Amino acid sequence: MIWDGSNSEATLGVAAGYDYDLGETAFIGIQGSADKILTDDTRVSWGVGGRIGVVAAPGTKVYALADWQSKNCKYCNSAVGVGGGVQQDIGTRYYLKAEYQHLLIGDNTPDADRGLVGVGVKF
Repeated sequence: MIWDGSNSEATLGVAAGYDYDLGETAFIGIQGSADKILTDDTRVSWGVGGRIGVVAAPGTKVYALADWQSKNCKYCNSAVGVGGGVQQDIGTRYYLKAEYQHLLIGDNTPDADRGLVGVGVKF
């Protein structure tokens, strides 16, 4: 879901990334993504970013994140997203995650916020 104070729209996306362990309780990761706001006048927004966090409990990661995203429509601006999230393992191969991001858009375009709930597979 993405919202800007007056409008909200559903979104759909995919992401791939990798986390590097920094000892037993910390990690840093990189990620690439493709997201689409589910309206007719938008296009796929490509993103690249990273996250840094801690292992809060066995199988639970809490992290801060930042990324850059390409513009999602012909006359839109690209954005920088900052936020945080939590990821919970389900068994050894799957996980659930929830994230919040504030999107800094610029050029007199109102900033936006995004909430994400995802299901992932570890390779």
